[in-house]
Amino acid sequence: MDQFAGPSHSVRCAPEIMRTANIACTAPDPVLTLSRELGDEAFDLVLLFVSPQADIENVAARAAELLPDSLVLGCTTAGELTSEGYSDGNIVAVGFPRAYFRARMLLVEDLDAYDPQALIGRMVQSRNALMRDVPDWDYEFNFLMIDGLSRCEDKLTADLALGLGPVPLFGGSAGDGESFETTFVIANGRAMRNAAIVAQIRTICPIKVFKSDHLVPTERRMVVTGADPDRRIVHEINAEPAAREYARVLGKDPEQLDTFTFAAHPVVVRIGEQHHVRSIQRVADNGDLVFFSAIGEGLVLSLAEPMDMVGHLEGEIRNLSANGAPDAILACDCLLRRLEAEQKQLKGKLSDILASNHVVGFSTYGEQLNSMHVNQTLTGVAIYPPEQPPKTA
Repeated sequence: MDQFAGPSHSVRCAPEIMRTANIACTAPDPVLTLSRELGDEAFDLVLLFVSPQADIENVAARAAELLPDSLVLGCTTAGELTSEGYSDGNIVAVGFPRAYFRARMLLVEDLDAYDPQALIGRMVQSRNALMRDVPDWDYEFNFLMIDGLSRCEDKLTADLALGLGPVPLFGGSAGDGESFETTFVIANGRAMRNAAIVAQIRTICPIKVFKSDHLVPTERRMVVTGADPDRRIVHEINAEPAAREYARVLGKDPEQLDTFTFAAHPVVVRIGEQHHVRSIQRVADNGDLVFFSAIGEGLVLSLAEPMDMVGHLEGEIRNLSANGAPDAILACDCLLRRLEAEQKQLKGKLSDILASNHVVGFSTYGEQLNSMHVNQTLTGVAIYPPEQPPKTA
């Protein structure tokens, strides 16, 4: 992995394909530096993962000005995945060279007032246009970025799933560090709230979209007996006040529940043959539990216990590299995974694994895979070198 020395920024040029760079958001004119570090190659798409410490509106406008020939999309983060692994206070740029990728954008400007059928129609039309543009390219995926405080991820992913066809979708909810106050997505030179973006991407490069979590359900179960699904709030578990009952099942003092407790003791629901994490965000002042994703009365929650994070991530990377190492991995990693790693003093080891395997992306307030919105999960796409160079390269 090649790096440019210096405390404020670094860049990696993958062997043949992807281009990534990162810079401290406090650096002078950071977007100008990123555009130079990415190089002179023509990019069909550039993704920006932006620390909430940055001037988001200026970053969006400057990127549109400096990269006028590229589709520039992005979002704010709860931390960044850079060439050093887990990082904070950075802007990460990921360039998709036009010789290998074609991209189109599906923008939902108001998550409270969109027409699902019209959205699906636009999605199908855009995919057909990509197929006409590069009919000889065989691989495609969708990448979603959505306002992480909108509480609309579950509905949007379910709606989008009706138009996916055979094309996989993954993504992440925009973050705001650990503040949970304001999150943005970036498109068309604008920073927008209560909005979402789907990047529809077609490529000559083999890809693998994946989901991974290191959690194992236990036999300790609880039933949600009182909830406000629209606000993702649970009032009662097992007919008892939610936070108090959750603490009792854990064997902990309800007054001591905090973010680290929720990261270390998540709950999961079983859908079909798979389990999906439903993470707790916080305890409300009245003792309710506020969740990161959809929750409803009658839902059976199982407490989950974590496996070794380091060994599990190493195993996942081995699986992705079974038939050859990816050129790069674009990833959405839940903030709670990062907090668990910090609590267990594993952040450095995990950062080394991420960096050495060319993983870039951001820490999220939630993750998406196809029709599902989940938590405490790593979703992403591994991008592999093509067997033959593209004719347009």
